[in-house]
Amino acid sequence: MNTTLRTDITIKEICEGFVYNELEGKGLFGWSGRLVIQPEYQRNYIYSSMDGGKKEMAVVESVLKGYPIGLIYFNKVAEDKYEVLDGQQRITSLGRFITDKFAIFDEHGNPQYFHNMSSDKKQKILDTKLLIYICEGTESEIKEWFKTINIAGVPLNEQELLNAVYSGPFVTLARAEFSNSQNANVNKWKAYVRGNVNRQDFLRTALDWVSRGNVSEYMSRHRYDDNIDELKTYFNTVIDWVSGVFIDVKEEMCGLEWGRMYEEYHGNSYNPQEVSKEVSRLYADPYVRNRRGIFEYILGGMQDTTLLDVRVFDDAIKKTVYERQTQEAKEKGISNCPLCALGSDSNKIKIWDLSEMDADHVTAWSKGGGSTMENCQMLCKTHNRAKGNR
Repeated sequence: MNTTLRTDITIKEICEGFVYNELEGKGLFGWSGRLVIQPEYQRNYIYSSMDGGKKEMAVVESVLKGYPIGLIYFNKVAEDKYEVLDGQQRITSLGRFITDKFAIFDEHGNPQYFHNMSSDKKQKILDTKLLIYICEGTESEIKEWFKTINIAGVPLNEQELLNAVYSGPFVTLARAEFSNSQNANVNKWKAYVRGNVNRQDFLRTALDWVSRGNVSEYMSRHRYDDNIDELKTYFNTVIDWVSGVFIDVKEEMCGLEWGRMYEEYHGNSYNPQEVSKEVSRLYADPYVRNRRGIFEYILGGMQDTTLLDVRVFDDAIKKTVYERQTQEAKEKGISNCPLCALGSDSNKIKIWDLSEMDADHVTAWSKGGGSTMENCQMLCKTHNRAKGNR
């Protein structure tokens, strides 16, 4: 890959003909149409959403103070045609400011848009020269270089890197659907998918679900597809299934492995009204410590109580019950494990140490028994593990 350092290009020249797409939230063109600011392998513009826009304001303020804003890299794709390899966040910030998309604050805390700044400050911004490397190389060289770059201290995440590696019509369409904050479906998706649209988290989730975890392989296979029908259909199918089974939306539902659970449980039938009652009952149960596990617990037929992290007996209860059982057992000449006492082997009269016993629900929690002293019995570890949830 060949590089040429340019130190003669001003902010005014780069922002000449700047075009910003409000709907998709990205800078499109600059440098009088010669520059593609956000090629498809680039991440979305995120500075406006970081710290309430402080990141993009800091770019402008740095220029006004004469601070360097770092090296910028352009990829030369044709004669007098370029695309931003590194620096699109900074260039978009400058373009957005010059076209009055946001204001900075002066020393008195008053907002200042570019059009009403003093002429000397305007000129200082426009005349500032940037340090720009023009890069020329093969696609693989450019992509490999792109993967090594940290953009203004905000490293690329895994999905952003994959978008770069597998850029093409599929990524273009997928980003338009799942990385567009203006998509009317985003609010519904947010109930089940955790993350930031602009950082590709929704796209990552959709790809993870449809590929059963093999995102890179799936993107490679579909790179040049001119539609994302399978991706959209599968994602919406999972969302519709979840919202159909669980009619009450809970905050703990966000970010769960719905794709995996769909694959595992969607063949089962559920009564949404009954499911709703169970969710409410479990939310009200003081012994359930992991509410996020409630949903898979119900989907799985309410068998695996480990999903709920049911509160067990505290040490004080265990010690009190142990001492009571042991005293009664010694008086009767039998084991302090009630199940051992019913046997016929040598353990029938064995007195176990506290450390050799586990606390057990007399009436299982799943059958309505609480983690109270009245519902506690101490069993030897062997019998407790064998008893399970009976």
